[in-house]
Amino acid sequence: MSKGLPYAEVIGDPIAHSKSPLIHNFWLNALDIEAEYRKTHVTPDGLAAYFLERRGDPDWLGCNVTIPHKIAVMDFTDDPGGVRARIGAMNTIACETGGPLVGTNTDAGGFLQPLLRDKWRGKSAVLIGAGGAARALLFALASLGVPDIVVMARDAAKGQALLDRAGVKGRVIGMGDALPPVDLLVNSSPLGMVGQAPLALDLSPLPEGATVYDIVYAPLETGLLKAARGRGLKTLDGLEMLIGQAALAFDIFFDATAPRERDEELRALLMAA
Repeated sequence: MSKGLPYAEVIGDPIAHSKSPLIHNFWLNALDIEAEYRKTHVTPDGLAAYFLERRGDPDWLGCNVTIPHKIAVMDFTDDPGGVRARIGAMNTIACETGGPLVGTNTDAGGFLQPLLRDKWRGKSAVLIGAGGAARALLFALASLGVPDIVVMARDAAKGQALLDRAGVKGRVIGMGDALPPVDLLVNSSPLGMVGQAPLALDLSPLPEGATVYDIVYAPLETGLLKAARGRGLKTLDGLEMLIGQAALAFDIFFDATAPRERDEELRALLMAA
């Protein structure tokens, strides 16, 4: 097979909403790198065939992984960094021609970036969801040393398994339970995303200085963030984590540092898209 333009991509089901191509191609253009970034619809049943086909393509540099594949892709990858044990989910797969598929997770680092930037020093958090994204975010919160972590999940057993895997002595509450008065509320679930059920919560238990962080970015102004702003709480939107994790993946795929000094311009493009 002849060598063409190098490319990476994002896979998921659904995938039409993904803004990752806009981000990566913005950076590629800014740095004058001859490569591209795409999005490809891959169903759970098609995951094995996808990797088999891509491994034979010398132009393919790897892929980012979104809902619902972050756990399933671990069956197809090498794991030199111990991501399976430490996090239990992968969102970035890198490939060198003729070499193995190497999996890692940039969600945790991308999630932490705005909290570290803002010097967040909270002592308690509620994490909504118990899927692949939640695994990375719980790992990130534990790495900050947050002593009081509560998982809000539909399935209590799944929520407890999430805590046990991370070695976190937290607790689980149901989706209909009242929020505890925590310093940080994080939505790692797809609730509130376009095409998904809304996330309706009573935020009144949260203290005045609390932060509400929603990793959903389609729409950018979710119902959760709108309610939080209505209470005067600090908010972090889904573009914060999306851009942060993308920058880490960009370095992996294209061996270049994303020009983060142009974040304001990039955010404007993403909000207009």
